[in-house]
Order: sequence, then C-alpha cells, then structure tokens
Amino acid sequence: MTTPRDLLTVAMDMESSRPLERGDLSLALAGAELIDLLSAQAIRMDGDHIVPAHRPTVADRLLDQAASSLAREAPYESVGDWLWRRGHGLATAYLAALEAEGQLTRQHRRWMPFRTGRTVLADSPARRRAADRWTSHEPILTALAAAAGINDTQPGDPPSVADDAVATVLAAVNDAVRELEAVRQRRAIEKAAFDNIWRGDGD
Repeated sequence: MTTPRDLLTVAMDMESSRPLERGDLSLALAGAELIDLLSAQAIRMDGDHIVPAHRPTVADRLLDQAASSLAREAPYESVGDWLWRRGHGLATAYLAALEAEGQLTRQHRRWMPFRTGRTVLADSPARRRAADRWTSHEPILTALAAAAGINDTQPGDPPSVADDAVATVLAAVNDAVRELEAVRQRRAIEKAAFDNIWRGDGD
C-alpha cells in the first residue's frame, strides 16, 4: 500500500460529523503522492519546487502515473502548482482503482434487494495495515488526514517532522486546502447574493 491509498482507506473508515469534501481529499492525496516519491528518492525539493531524480519502477499504477507526470526540465513545478494540477479528480481516480482491484464491496440490505447499497471497503491486509498506521498516530498520515478534514480534524500547522522536504509538502497541502475553502465560501456568498436579488425582484 502507498500513503495515498492508506489515506483514502482511513477516509472511508472514519466516521465524521460533517461531509468530507472530495476536493480537500484530492489535494491531500496529491501531497501523499509527493511524500511517497520523496521516500523513493524519485524527487528532491529545491525550496518549494519539485526536482525529479531517477525514474523509479513503481508497482502502484497511480503513483507511477504521478512520477511520469513530473516536469523534468527547469523551471520545475512548485508544490502548490502540482497539488492543484495533479489533485484534480484524484479522489475519484483512487476510488476507481480500489474498485477495479476488488477492494470495495456494495453493502446490501435484505429488504432492499434492488438497491445498489453503500460502497464499503472489503476486509483485507491492506485495510488492516492502513488502520494500524492510523491508530499508531503516524505523523505524516495524521497531518494529511487533518488537512483533508478526516475524523473531524481541522487543517492547521503541520506537525513537526524531521524531513524539511516532507514539511514543505505538508505545509503546501494545508495552504491549498485553506485556499479551496476560501473559494467555496466566496462562491456561497455570491450565490446567496444572487438568490437575494431574484427574491427581491419577485416581491
């Protein structure tokens, strides 16, 4: 399993009192990919820019796709730009991958045999490994989960990590999630103002 898959597994397993925003999760997944590529020494950081190193052989299809999509010539891509570009629709892509691999099942109710039911994770060693990583409060997974709003956590200052490159990625994920929330709030205000105009015209 990769960090993005562990993050998605945790997101699906955790109960939350508020809906999980798929855009926030997608940004966190893109950050998780970068952290795994750092761990594989496939990239290094030059400030907040991503510099590709060797092209690794990656067993995971989506992580390999991430590695192949890196900008390999200067000026290199910033972490923030990567998160917005790579993160677009990424949660959906990872869900589709889990489903294609048979790691998702449909939870049916006996009295509703013709309903598709709710999609849940199948019991698997990968799911248990992700749960172990979560319950051990592994700092990177905890920080990414907080950025995505999993388990009622809130984005905040990333936890202290020894690796400066990882800290840079975590900080960028938090910044991107805050920016996305600001966009949502602005659109909600604009929509409310537009609705008020229409209601006013109808009076």
